[in-house]
Amino acid sequence: MNDEATRLGPVHALGAAAMDLMIGARELYSVFVRTLYYTVRGRREKGAVTAQLYEIGNHSLFFLSITMGFIGMILAYQSGLQSKRVVPDFTMLGATYLELLVRDLGASLGGLMLATRVGAGIAAEIGSMVVTEQIDALRMCAADPIDFLMVPRFIASMVMTLVLIVFSGTVAFVSGGITAYIAFDVPLQTFFNASLVDAGDLTIGLTKCLAYGAAIPIVSGYCGLSTFGGSEGVGWATTRAVVNTSLTIIILDFLISGAGFLVFPG
Repeated sequence: MNDEATRLGPVHALGAAAMDLMIGARELYSVFVRTLYYTVRGRREKGAVTAQLYEIGNHSLFFLSITMGFIGMILAYQSGLQSKRVVPDFTMLGATYLELLVRDLGASLGGLMLATRVGAGIAAEIGSMVVTEQIDALRMCAADPIDFLMVPRFIASMVMTLVLIVFSGTVAFVSGGITAYIAFDVPLQTFFNASLVDAGDLTIGLTKCLAYGAAIPIVSGYCGLSTFGGSEGVGWATTRAVVNTSLTIIILDFLISGAGFLVFPG
């Protein structure tokens, strides 16, 4: 009997984990659908979206620009080293780097950076409201937390994620050009070459920006709304928001990249 219980223990644990995952996915899907519904049909509190645009955009601009600037320098330097070992010709270094930045790296790296700052902030804020019973007070006032809290963050995140990634991607490209000029004597006129970037690259890059901008508040907001307990629960919700949002961005990157290479194989 004990042997059978020992044998079934991991099976039961795996089944319980799978059940929890299915329940969480269903609740996350419900939050997403309700957010889309209230985005179209919900009530707008005056100034709510503007406040979130400032909170997400202004407070993330310096962090994202500095991070992407250093990443741009590292990528350009490493790309130049690898090119030098194979073919010591840097005429297409900037064009290749820009294509990769526009199609994938700019949106994906920027999205992961925003997941750590914006996602953690959303989860901590909403989670604190849950444990202090402010969410219950909203429901007693006939205000849906999804409409009141999630929709302004959803709209602002989609807008500012696109703006921030385009701006920080430009910073990364410029810093990469300066690095290539200093390290490999590549003229800036040669590095700033956009000949390889086409409509397919722009479409894939912009699609990723919008998808990441939608995923960050949805996943983080869900983690905040599912908070329980006191301050420890808020900390756990914040950790889950960063981990789950980063994982969602990686999965979306894979799916959008795969679909993009089928539609725009170039």
